[in-house]
Amino acid sequence: MGERKSGLTASSVARAKPKDKAYKLSDRDGLYLLVKPTGARYWRMNYRFHNLQRTVTFGRYPELLLADARQRLLNARRLLADGIDPIDQAKLNKIQESISFANTFKTVSDEWLEKVQLEEKAPASIKKYQWQLGLVMPAIGNRPIAKLTAHEVLLALKKIERTRKFYTATSVRATCSQVFRYAIATARAERDVCADLRGALVTPKVVHRAAITTPKEAGALLRSIEDYEGDHQTRVAMRLLPHVFVRPGELRHAEWKEFDFERKVWIIPEHKAKMRRPHAIPLSRQALAIIGDIAHDPTYSIYLFPSLRSATRPMSDNTINAALRRMGYGKDEMTAHGFRAMAATLLNEMGIWNADAIERQLAHVEANAVRRAYTRGQYWDERVRMMQHWSDYLDSLRDGAKVLRPNFGQTALD
Repeated sequence: MGERKSGLTASSVARAKPKDKAYKLSDRDGLYLLVKPTGARYWRMNYRFHNLQRTVTFGRYPELLLADARQRLLNARRLLADGIDPIDQAKLNKIQESISFANTFKTVSDEWLEKVQLEEKAPASIKKYQWQLGLVMPAIGNRPIAKLTAHEVLLALKKIERTRKFYTATSVRATCSQVFRYAIATARAERDVCADLRGALVTPKVVHRAAITTPKEAGALLRSIEDYEGDHQTRVAMRLLPHVFVRPGELRHAEWKEFDFERKVWIIPEHKAKMRRPHAIPLSRQALAIIGDIAHDPTYSIYLFPSLRSATRPMSDNTINAALRRMGYGKDEMTAHGFRAMAATLLNEMGIWNADAIERQLAHVEANAVRRAYTRGQYWDERVRMMQHWSDYLDSLRDGAKVLRPNFGQTALD
């Protein structure tokens, strides 16, 4: 005999009225509607599991309509076929739902930030991540990360994009993606929905930081630095930066303990370097002389360039740029970061240095442990000669002379 297909209809369910006692309206395959004297109507199914009689309630009418109740019945029968009790599964689902709602995007992102801090990321990077995530928190911060959709994240990013901050929007997407990957690794999400947003945002135009890259303009800049009448410490920092061309943040956070004046080298530790590897800077005679102009009092500050407001903090991140503006250089002409572009351009134009040696000096590709930073790695000797020649070249530009020929002399670490 085939399966009975008759059962309730939407209209018969709607017409069901309460009586003095509760009664059932049977549908099919074990589904029925329990109508209580109060008028409340519940969809239920009776079943046996391990010889125990049990009853599962699917939901209340009219919140749950007939078609939806039948779908839930089908799901329950499938669970039973797999040896799973629908009631136990419903309890487990509620627990998982509770856990899901506790693991909001904000909760997971806060955990991820703690992990990043424990990995000793640069303070500037931590601050950037916090700022970026703060931009999307009002929109998605309280949403369970496992339930967030690509569309929800896109709407939050589009709000940033509407302010024409295209680079910020794409950068925030990348940071959100890291939070999602952390959620996947810690079993709080199934996938990174940010991956679906590739191509959905405006591609920002690459804007290179302003930099002076011609010998004539570089010479004029160096002379302006020598004539700078502002704070002495700021002037020393600006004099040193062209000779070492590190990132401005690395110069500001430079500590006395990182310098080996005997070996003529500055070792930037991995937690301060952008590539998270220790980076060695050969110190030319000129760089050593400039550092010698700093009054070193180890009881005052650990930094070469402490903040004027507090010796426990490094120089402000805007100090050098502000000094350049005071000297008459607009933000579209020169920045503190521009000294790297100046060095890269002029060193490559000399045509006497291996491009990889220049890149090593710029890109922080170094040994992966501090103890190996002193070793004579690939291009090290050339980099030592190059940095001394570069300082000699800067002096010649400052003094208005012609380009000097290489004068390699004694190398650092000899």
